[in-house]
Amino acid sequence: MSWGTELWDQFDNLEKHTQWGIDILEKYIKFVKERTEIELSYAKQLRNLSKKYQPKKNSKEEDEYKYTSCKAFLSTLNEMNDYAGQHELISENMTAQIMVDLARYVQELKQERKSNFHDGRKAQQHIETCWKQLEASKRRFERDCKEADRAQQYFEKMDADINVTKADVEKARQQAQVRHQMAEDSKADYSAVLQKFNQEQHEHYHTHIPSIFQKIQEMEERRIVRLGESMKMYAEVDRQVMPILGKCLDGIVKAAESIDQKNDSQLVVEAYKSGFEPPGDVEFEDYTQPMQRAVSDHSLSSSRGEGKPEPKFAGKSKGKLWPFIKKNKGATPEDFSNLPPEQRRKKLQQKVDELNKDIQKEVDQRDAITKMKDVYLRNPQMGDPASLDHKLAEVSHNIEKLRLEAQKFEAWLAEVEGRLPARRQSGLYDSQTAPAVNNCAQDRESPDGSYTEEQSQESEVKVLAPDFDDEFDDEEPLPAIGTCKALYTFEGQNEGTISVAEGETLYVIEEDKGDGWTRIRRSEDEEGYVPTSYVQVYLDKNAKGAKTYI
Repeated sequence: MSWGTELWDQFDNLEKHTQWGIDILEKYIKFVKERTEIELSYAKQLRNLSKKYQPKKNSKEEDEYKYTSCKAFLSTLNEMNDYAGQHELISENMTAQIMVDLARYVQELKQERKSNFHDGRKAQQHIETCWKQLEASKRRFERDCKEADRAQQYFEKMDADINVTKADVEKARQQAQVRHQMAEDSKADYSAVLQKFNQEQHEHYHTHIPSIFQKIQEMEERRIVRLGESMKMYAEVDRQVMPILGKCLDGIVKAAESIDQKNDSQLVVEAYKSGFEPPGDVEFEDYTQPMQRAVSDHSLSSSRGEGKPEPKFAGKSKGKLWPFIKKNKGATPEDFSNLPPEQRRKKLQQKVDELNKDIQKEVDQRDAITKMKDVYLRNPQMGDPASLDHKLAEVSHNIEKLRLEAQKFEAWLAEVEGRLPARRQSGLYDSQTAPAVNNCAQDRESPDGSYTEEQSQESEVKVLAPDFDDEFDDEEPLPAIGTCKALYTFEGQNEGTISVAEGETLYVIEEDKGDGWTRIRRSEDEEGYVPTSYVQVYLDKNAKGAKTYI
């Protein structure tokens, strides 16, 4: 089967058909492009969905992910993120392996088609030219034959007329001979042109056109094969990511199977266990006897501490269970004394561990700076040892501050665990009121971890550690008393401090009170302490003048 022999007279239809084939290719390219856009959009939506339900850092949600069910959900979100990545890979591979390749092939196909049909039109024009030459030669032969017949008839008429001279007859005879010779020449020319045309026509329909149509047929068959290969590649691109998609789904199943309901139940106990013993039986109080009412040691109110005076309306308070006492909604105390014993112990232990980690980090940094200083001392060309003094002093100050903070929380922790007596430690605590520590946190705690209304009348325990947090609770910001310029960069990693960059200008809102720290403000929402040695302070005109701390 060959288009050259079977479709020798269908040049125009073949031209339309091959153009339709190219249109099909371009339609398939557009289809693949839209599929890649869908994959990208789907991947983006999956990533946004995964991000939307990720736990927010430093939030309550992050604490919830200690439960195995929440961990499994987090694993599901991560797997969906990887799942989205595979759909992005599908889009990339389809673009690179199908769209780009087919687009380039379509351009080559258009050029090849244009060249083949140009050759076909050229062959058609040539055969049409030959046909026109044949027609012209034929008409010329026909005209010469008619002229020869008329000349012959005129000669015969002149020869039969007796009134015509012999010279006129001879002239008519010669004219007839010339016309006959011209007719013979036209006949010979017509015969030659006809023979040439037949030869050209034979070559046109049996050689040139079959060859051109064969090229067009091969071009069209290559297009069809290429389309089929692209469709196979389309399926293969999907098949290549199926193992990874399967692993993502297996990961979700594995995460689901890792859920341990018993472990989650135990975590609930650890999270909310108060440490209180359940109240005993309420003793019968005989109101028929004229005797003073006494509170049983087993009553609910006995957990409020011994030696306290009986509050008014005792009957009402005794009938009120702890879980329903209204909680104090004030700020959380630094020693977590608003929490039940067990929860307070866990919070204090967590705080001690965090401080110990920070101390170790600062110690490692101090050791590194010390080693670097020793290197500078041995090799002055490598750097100035004095340039590290301010950093070393800063780190040492941070270590001392963190250690005081850790001692404070360790004392509270020991108090909760019963390792130390519930009293103020000399050098650590500064009492503002005379009552004993027995009136402190333990006396204020109820089984649900709430304060009673007696809290505002209790004594407070304060620690002489450099803690700046409470100083920022002012209702109105302090006015600026001057400006300062940072001499060095300071990374404020501790609570109450603020980071500054070398050369930065800020407002001073509180001078150094002898503890080596100056309180500054960058904006209405950003203020804190920086080492006084790190800044150059310029007081306003109400002060005595510029004062420099170096």
